[in-house]
Amino acid sequence: MKKHGKKYVDAAKKAPAERVSLQEAVAFVKANAGAKFDESVELGMRMGCDPRKSDQMIRGTVSLPHGTGKAVKVVVFAGGAPAEAAKAAGADEVGMDDLLEKIKGGWLDFDVAIATPEAMTAVRKLARVLGPRGLMPNPKTGTVTDDTAAAVKAQKAGKVEFRMDRQGNICTMIGKRSFEAKQIEENAMALIDAIRAVRPAALKGQLFKKISLSSTMGVPVKIDIKD
Repeated sequence: MKKHGKKYVDAAKKAPAERVSLQEAVAFVKANAGAKFDESVELGMRMGCDPRKSDQMIRGTVSLPHGTGKAVKVVVFAGGAPAEAAKAAGADEVGMDDLLEKIKGGWLDFDVAIATPEAMTAVRKLARVLGPRGLMPNPKTGTVTDDTAAAVKAQKAGKVEFRMDRQGNICTMIGKRSFEAKQIEENAMALIDAIRAVRPAALKGQLFKKISLSSTMGVPVKIDIKD
């Protein structure tokens, strides 16, 4: 069993046992630090979908109105004009063969990979490296595109991906504990609304079984959110 520190134990004693409003949950998380550093704030969701059924899978992206508070490192697989556009938009690394070889050599110091459709033929060779880490460019998340400048800007501004795992859970970073309460609340609702928008047609029951808000090392607080 995992042992928690004194801060966590003290906060756990004060945490509400029942579901509370989003505003109350944010207030609790901000008031009860789990660490000395500026912790990330995450929204964890237990979905009502059956992860074994392909027609009930949930995946998508959302642009958080206040970003995540994290400096996102973006690499772009492209050549020619799309490569120049990506550089101008602020991409951290842009290239083709050189970038492919760098990643094959073990370099993975980035958060998002973007590729043009033309580059994907070569990028697919890295599927075993990028796929398990959630870094493989995908048209569904807007990371396979000829408009590399717009894609880079969106990622830098706080566009995040949400994806249900094999246990039926979604966990997404929505900001930092240092954010104003209203910013965390608005980011949380943006994510929840985005998931509602892609509710699987095959799902007949409840969409959200449980939603909780927590900081990186803090106590999770259950939120009362309706489908």
